[in-house]
Amino acid sequence: MQAGKPILYSYFRSSCSWRVRIALALKGIDYETVPINLIKDGGQQFSKDFQALNPMKQVPALKIDGITIHQSLAIIEYLEETRPTPRLLPQDPKKRASVRMISDLIAGGIQPLQNLSVLKQVGEEIQLTWAQNAITSGFNALEQILQSTAGIYCVGDEVTMADLCLVPQVANAERFKVDLTPYPTISSVNKRLLVLEAFQVSHPCRQPDTPTELRA
Repeated sequence: MQAGKPILYSYFRSSCSWRVRIALALKGIDYETVPINLIKDGGQQFSKDFQALNPMKQVPALKIDGITIHQSLAIIEYLEETRPTPRLLPQDPKKRASVRMISDLIAGGIQPLQNLSVLKQVGEEIQLTWAQNAITSGFNALEQILQSTAGIYCVGDEVTMADLCLVPQVANAERFKVDLTPYPTISSVNKRLLVLEAFQVSHPCRQPDTPTELRA
């Protein structure tokens, strides 16, 4: 690997990893990908080597500037503070608060409840219903919030950290067969974001570890 190039430990389908991949693409940061397969070999995130890198045994992890950062929002905020162009947090404090609120709602209030580790605990027979209920509950709140904050994107007319959280979560909703009809604002913002290059190159169907049958 090229000396000094950031290294992203990622899984193609991980929505948390996807958030970071979008940020790296938007900011034009060249990086290496080290795939961590969350399914193979009982989950490569549980290996001793990876646990030494991230004690939480989760992706993503980013090696950059001589440090290793875990947790997608912490990574994105670090990138924002050290490489502020283009900005992912608005200059206006009220809009910035809205961006963080939406990001936390998704990253803390929806995604963890339908994450692979939780679904393993609830049992195979109710996994789909569990995931659908978790996403629907969160989307009911998110739709209401976006109706007051959205312009072209989640908060106004600039792409922000909130959008980096939204698109992967909508993809999860589609994977778990959630009916998106009740969420027109979520759906329209997501549609506008998906045509942007950074969201396309970072898409799970275009990653080094994407299985052949899922590539696009």
